[in-house]
Amino acid sequence: MQPLNLQTLIDQTFESISNKLDAVQPTLDVRETGFVISVSTGVARVSGLPGAGFEELLIFPGNLFGIAFNIDDNDIGVVLLGSYYHLKAGDEVTRTGRVMDVAVGDELLGRIINPLGAALDGRLTPATAQRMPIERSAPEIMDRAPVTVPLQTGIKVIDALVPIGRGQRELILGDRQTGKTSIAIDTILNQHDQDVICVYCAINQRASAVAKVIATLRENQALDYTIVMVTEGSDAAGLAYIAPYAATSIAEYFMHKGRDVLIVYDDLTHHARAYRELSLLLRRPPGREAFPGDIFYIHSRLLERATHLNQACGNGSLTAMPIIQTEAQNLAAYIPTNLISITDGQIYLSPDLFELGILPAVDVGKSVSRVGNKAQHKAYRAVTSNLKLAYAQFEELETFARFGTKLDDDSRRVIDHGKRIRACLKQQEQQLVSLTAQIMILLALMEAVFDTIPEAAMDSAQLAICQASDRIPADIQSRLINANTLNDSDRKSILKIAIQTLAQFEKIA
Repeated sequence: MQPLNLQTLIDQTFESISNKLDAVQPTLDVRETGFVISVSTGVARVSGLPGAGFEELLIFPGNLFGIAFNIDDNDIGVVLLGSYYHLKAGDEVTRTGRVMDVAVGDELLGRIINPLGAALDGRLTPATAQRMPIERSAPEIMDRAPVTVPLQTGIKVIDALVPIGRGQRELILGDRQTGKTSIAIDTILNQHDQDVICVYCAINQRASAVAKVIATLRENQALDYTIVMVTEGSDAAGLAYIAPYAATSIAEYFMHKGRDVLIVYDDLTHHARAYRELSLLLRRPPGREAFPGDIFYIHSRLLERATHLNQACGNGSLTAMPIIQTEAQNLAAYIPTNLISITDGQIYLSPDLFELGILPAVDVGKSVSRVGNKAQHKAYRAVTSNLKLAYAQFEELETFARFGTKLDDDSRRVIDHGKRIRACLKQQEQQLVSLTAQIMILLALMEAVFDTIPEAAMDSAQLAICQASDRIPADIQSRLINANTLNDSDRKSILKIAIQTLAQFEKIA
């Protein structure tokens, strides 16, 4: 037996010791940690994270998340996403190496969640297999298609005079308590048979107002195709800031699957104020009305994500309906002018009309759709061509008539016809009107069939027209939706049914 070489014996010994150490020692978990320097309302200053990047997600004690907003030389300004009252100076902070994201998937339909994806409806948190960053680049120009398909709201004054297309960004603005949210909710309710998924994002709303909206959606079976994202007034400003971006990422998930999606931001006034609060606390330079200089950018990068994708990208669409509150009818304020310049049109709700009981209180003169009749059913063009002009003439003559001005017969006829237009455009909340019924009402209005109906009987007459629209032959109803124009034969058939229906009301005069 040959003796072992000394060097070989040493190598074998070291190898045996090394194997035993590997079996005993755990794998090292290398993490970059820092500590809290100070905590104020909704924000914190953190030190000791030299590798942290802009908008990186950080974890605080108590599973509290924060977003790195200010990357300074010596510390980091962090926006906190939740209750922060347990934080104190010296607490440990850990990097995650990722940006803020949100769970997306079909499992979210019918659910009520917060921007972090936690359930608020008393059920388990939705189990989704996919997550998407809340901040995403808007689709490129070459990936977009023209806006041509209408998004029916069921509201006559909007569908006829301020049409909205799928992929459009239509702003709703007006003073408080003028019916802004009601228009958005009615639009969601009208999508029950339109194959449109809806996302309602409540930003810093009162809990009672959110509960009312959810109850309305549930009563009308609209929650089945709707996702509700909620941040209440008592929530942290950071949650209000990320809410619309998280909701948009959820909507984009369905858009990229080829679906049509409607998203409502209620409202971006609270979003702008939350961002101003965070910016001032982080010592960012204030500008006009104390808003930071990038207040326009935070809304433009949000709303630019709404679009209609081309066939190669799935042909999906994302329609945005942001809501903004004005003060004392001032459309020239900072945030309203920003949003007006970003969006593709606006629906302005006048408090004066609201006080007169003209609901919805849409000011036709100040409302506009920059897509226009390109995203409107062709049948509307044949029955609304002179409607806006006739209504404008009526409003002007009505102003003169208030001063006791003596009017000729033609002017009286214009005023009488204008009163019928106003009565036809009035509509109660949640009393949605189908496309065929709208066409029938507008056609009868244009042909002056309503002019012989007393004003007191206009509501009953419209209700009768809506019920009579079911008698329109199915082939004509199909052509109203798909045909390029309203042909003379169909026009006469619809008008005949309208005249027969309204004949009973003429006898009252």
